[in-house]
Amino acid sequence: MSEEDIKEYHDLDKLKLGIKKNSKYSYIQGKQITDHGSGTRVYDIDNSRLPSVTTILGATKNKQFLKDWKAKVGEQQAERIKNLSSSRGTAMHKFLESYVQGVGYDDLTELGQTAKAMAEKVIDVGLTPVEEYFGSEVMLYYPGLYAGSTDLVCLHNDMETVVDFKQSNRPKKKEWIEDYYLQIAAYCMAHDYVHGSNIKQGIIMVCTPDLYYQEFKVDGAELRQAKHRFLKRLDMYHDLKFDEKEKANVKITEEDFNAR
Repeated sequence: MSEEDIKEYHDLDKLKLGIKKNSKYSYIQGKQITDHGSGTRVYDIDNSRLPSVTTILGATKNKQFLKDWKAKVGEQQAERIKNLSSSRGTAMHKFLESYVQGVGYDDLTELGQTAKAMAEKVIDVGLTPVEEYFGSEVMLYYPGLYAGSTDLVCLHNDMETVVDFKQSNRPKKKEWIEDYYLQIAAYCMAHDYVHGSNIKQGIIMVCTPDLYYQEFKVDGAELRQAKHRFLKRLDMYHDLKFDEKEKANVKITEEDFNAR
């Protein structure tokens, strides 16, 4: 076996190691569908259709930056970049999910090998402190309000943690990723409410195609503030989607949040 073959063998073996499973929490399997009326992504849970966290954030975000970017690079180029980023992110997530669960996976396409290298960077740097995991690709929901899927719920440096993996075409600044923080906050709230947990931190692990790794931790006062900001965006979403009578039945208030 040549040195190159040995290196390739060890690289593939790295993605088979897995992380110890902790069965403390039992997660349900929700069905993700597209609502034909609105065209948005929703989750069908116990015959209740809940909007996804990404749908809520997408409907309430300031889209001016995106419009300016599309005008700068052109619609066709913007669509190409968007599709490539989405495909690369999906492939990276597949490698990471396979690693966590200890199953073999490979993708020999050029895009797949880039995604594999990105996943290995996240594994080497970001997942080293993870002792055990409770769930991978976990569907979380807040009854009557919203649902979503987080990439990993785990013990990170002995703390129960919600983790989201992100691919990026370039390094991120904290002020650019407000919605990532709100997404993590929403997942922490849903997990705590349904599973009776007390998750005190979320971590966003970001990697670029040239293997620049970044980690953004959300904890303490910053996590509490992110939860409140998400609740305001949730309220905005219901303002957009429901009349006042319907809104009164599903709205979570600041008083409700503080009481829990």
